[in-house]
Amino acid sequence: MSKPTPISGFPEWTPAQRMIEQFVLDRIRATFELYGFAPLETRSVEPLDQLLRKGETSKEVYVLRRLQADADGPAGDDALGLHFDLTVPFARYVLENAGKLQFPFRRYQIQKVWRGERPQEGRYREFLQADIDIVDRDTLPAHYEAEMPLVIGDALRSLPIPPVRIQVNNRKICEGFYRGIGLTDPEAALRAVDKLDKIGPAKVAELLAETAGASEAQAKACLALAEISAPDASFADAVRALGVTDPLLDEGIAELTAVVETAAAHSPGLCVADLRIARGLDYYTGTVYETQLIGYERFGSVCSGGRYDNLASSGATRFPGVGISIGVTRLLGLLFGSGALSVSRDVPTCVLVAVTAEEERAASNRVAEALRSRGIPTEVSPSAAKFGKQIRYAERRGIPYVWFPGAEGDEVKDIRSGEQVAAAAGEWTPPRADLKPLVGPVTAGA
Repeated sequence: MSKPTPISGFPEWTPAQRMIEQFVLDRIRATFELYGFAPLETRSVEPLDQLLRKGETSKEVYVLRRLQADADGPAGDDALGLHFDLTVPFARYVLENAGKLQFPFRRYQIQKVWRGERPQEGRYREFLQADIDIVDRDTLPAHYEAEMPLVIGDALRSLPIPPVRIQVNNRKICEGFYRGIGLTDPEAALRAVDKLDKIGPAKVAELLAETAGASEAQAKACLALAEISAPDASFADAVRALGVTDPLLDEGIAELTAVVETAAAHSPGLCVADLRIARGLDYYTGTVYETQLIGYERFGSVCSGGRYDNLASSGATRFPGVGISIGVTRLLGLLFGSGALSVSRDVPTCVLVAVTAEEERAASNRVAEALRSRGIPTEVSPSAAKFGKQIRYAERRGIPYVWFPGAEGDEVKDIRSGEQVAAAAGEWTPPRADLKPLVGPVTAGA
């Protein structure tokens, strides 16, 4: 077999990076559960008509088909695609299982998703997301929109990563404002403004004219609204100073004020009202979120989401919700790329049990079993080589301790310091810092 060619956009971490990823997932999962979210996993595929129903996603969906499929292409139940986010499959799950669920339904979901994007730093075609959503039947109180940043702030604060800033806006502010200035297609205006960071204000003004029918004055007003940003409720005064009135605008201002003030009381500086945040997917109807990793702002958001009222409905019954998603692979990819995270060793093993002779391997196995039964990650030396070679094997793998079984008593050696002491497998415990690999930021000069 010839040497394989890597496929871009499908990351495969090293074992050390994978341990960091698992540490991150454990911390995120623990925070989600602290807030009462229950775990859920949905299938990887959805019918294409469902995947393409909302938002500009058709170019990103991977179609699933058999190698020997009909030449005419997938049809009916065979028209399946890999999910590009976890919100659309979650909405489908709620509809299918509404009779079994207790509302409001709080769930978290940590799964891979697939998007046919152009791979680049921090952007992948296969990646892991960690989502939380709260869904209710018919109505969902707005206070849940204020809860989302608190959960995410606590989850990301529990990780050894740079601080984050959650940018929040409310679609009702934008839509109400656009209606107030006379635009008849507010969704087109939202999609145009969402491209502000990518193409700049001049191009957005052109796009507003082309897609939303905006006049020069209307485009200028849209851009003025998008420039408003504040770390507190003072954003509301700036919006009202633009002189536009609309009931939906007032509703959005009140809801966003509650989000910003709730976040400030919980964690000052966590949230900032930023009225350029629109989110490209059409299903958002209220508060929207994007999260900047301080020092990595040029790469865009690492966590985003929002309120949706119309994504899931069955007859006259609606299931409005609000959710937010951490791009775990995106976040880690950026930090791995800059060498910002480290792990104290490349393997979970804390102790290597030496083998004095192959015929004595059973004795080493018994020591390992005794240590493992007490929660100490242990492996047995692969060979009965000279002790020096077994110690070097442990050094290469980053294993801190080597255990030497003896007829007259065992000894354990810290191969970093050289200290060697008598020990019993049923009693000895390593320092807490050595029990498992430690994940942390890379410090300057390290």
